[in-house]
Amino acid sequence: MITTAAYATISAHSPLAPHAITRRDPEAREVLIEILFCGVCHSDIHQVRNEWGGSHYPMVPGHEIVGRVLKTGEDVIKWRIGDSVGIGYFIDSCHQCEACAAGEEQYCEAGMNTTFNGFERDGKTATYGGYSTRITVNEDYILRIPDSLPLERVAPLLCAGITVYSPLHRFGVKNNSNIAVVGLGGLGHMGVKIAVAMGAKVTVISHSASKREDALALGAVDFIASADADAFTTNARRFDFILNTISARHDYNNYLNLLRRDGTMVLVGIPEPMLLAASSLVLQRLNLAGSLIGGIRETQQMLDFCAEHRVVADVEVISIEQINEAYERILKSDVHYRFVIDMTSLKEREMS
Repeated sequence: MITTAAYATISAHSPLAPHAITRRDPEAREVLIEILFCGVCHSDIHQVRNEWGGSHYPMVPGHEIVGRVLKTGEDVIKWRIGDSVGIGYFIDSCHQCEACAAGEEQYCEAGMNTTFNGFERDGKTATYGGYSTRITVNEDYILRIPDSLPLERVAPLLCAGITVYSPLHRFGVKNNSNIAVVGLGGLGHMGVKIAVAMGAKVTVISHSASKREDALALGAVDFIASADADAFTTNARRFDFILNTISARHDYNNYLNLLRRDGTMVLVGIPEPMLLAASSLVLQRLNLAGSLIGGIRETQQMLDFCAEHRVVADVEVISIEQINEAYERILKSDVHYRFVIDMTSLKEREMS
């Protein structure tokens, strides 16, 4: 076993602090990865603070992991020492169900094994995430990072990037599609960038009129302030597709009214329940769908697409010692648009 430096919390009310965990030497088909950067996702905060329930402690968060291969098991064929690699939201699944066979491991019928706050297939070995210096993972659940992408700006692609890419890709957004992205945060800014790279005409819808300049700078052709009194009437029946990234409670019916006949709105946030009127769907034959990250194959496709189109996240790089402050800033929406942890200081702490 390898003693590994990490940052963990020991309860829902404790700050993240230095903590030692162990990683195993890679077994036959496993890879030991040196973690260089890890993105900070809002879902990290939800789980650290047990806001979704079911949290396990001590907890080492982090599921937007970028690093370098340090060591491989004897049967590994996909990876070599020194390869730039990534790990996303999950590190294993059953390998046998229909979803896994289809490359949709995120929908594993037996349940995917999350990168942190979960358990490995044995049901008892806790998983610890990317706020650490190393991780050991089965080779089939590792992603190749294209050489042209800056590693610190790739990390958020492994969650935020694939979360928005998957529905844009699967619901057929293409050149000249007229779409709206609702919300301009960590997810929304990636949605704009990727949709623009696909050739879509993107309008950003945000409650805050102050986001207009940023939206246009990211490539949007228009901006709608949802707080305006006539926002939903003057833009009725305007869009083919809506990517809805909002996690706060809001009225789906208003946004469905913005869709043309046969249009689709996909939810990638998980807000509190809101009453949905059947007429909002029936009268224009509309579709309301949801989407959850992507499988390994689609995530690799997303990374290759981003390399081809030079799409990366807008990030603020921090040290691990700044993580508690970063959490508070995320809760105040004081980040442009994603925090990424540089693990250098944690590695130095481990070596001292």
